[in-house]
Amino acid sequence: MGAGYSLSPYEQFNLATHVGDDPTIVAANRDLLSQSCSGLDQMQWLNQIHGTRIVTAGEEYLPAADGCITRASGFACTVMTADCLPLLLCDRYGQQVAAVHAGWRGLAAGVVEAAVAQFDAIADDIRVWMGPAIGPSFFEVGEDVRQTFLDAASATEKRNIALAFTEHESKKNHFFADLYQIARTRLEAISVTKIYGGEFCTYADGSRFYSYRRDGVTGRMVTMIYKKKSL
Repeated sequence: MGAGYSLSPYEQFNLATHVGDDPTIVAANRDLLSQSCSGLDQMQWLNQIHGTRIVTAGEEYLPAADGCITRASGFACTVMTADCLPLLLCDRYGQQVAAVHAGWRGLAAGVVEAAVAQFDAIADDIRVWMGPAIGPSFFEVGEDVRQTFLDAASATEKRNIALAFTEHESKKNHFFADLYQIARTRLEAISVTKIYGGEFCTYADGSRFYSYRRDGVTGRMVTMIYKKKSL
């Protein structure tokens, strides 16, 4: 998980303050991350609440939000995850960048659409990268989660959303959900089609990624994007 300072079960490079790790160690890990990034002055940390609020980086110290966006150079938009889906967005010219925390609740409620709406660029000029999340072979959910997504889907989305859920072979009314497919479907429905990434699985890849579903008590990774400040 990286050459940081956290002890087990946080495995060296935990970057979250809310998981029981020593706050001074987390601060040291964050400093180490910041120092390793050239052209970076500040990092926007969020109090993630599984909602749809998107903030402009730098306007609040620790906003209750699940995404941030900026035009400023040297200011990183960050989100923390350990199974939820992190998304990085930018326009084709690199003028605006954003990071989004898309847990299933936020994804169903429209956090992706809320982030795209903050961009000045047209949808066709927006690029999205889908970072490491729990994969469709391990993200087990109940019928309530499946129905929440189907209820939120438009008529054109509904078929692809339904296909993102595979019935569990031995548990009635349980499914395996594909967060990547759901996010892709939601993005394509608002004409964002330049979508990359999505080949990871936090649960399966314990050598690289934290996974709350796999380990319970564990750290959090940061997925971040920023425009380098000119030196």
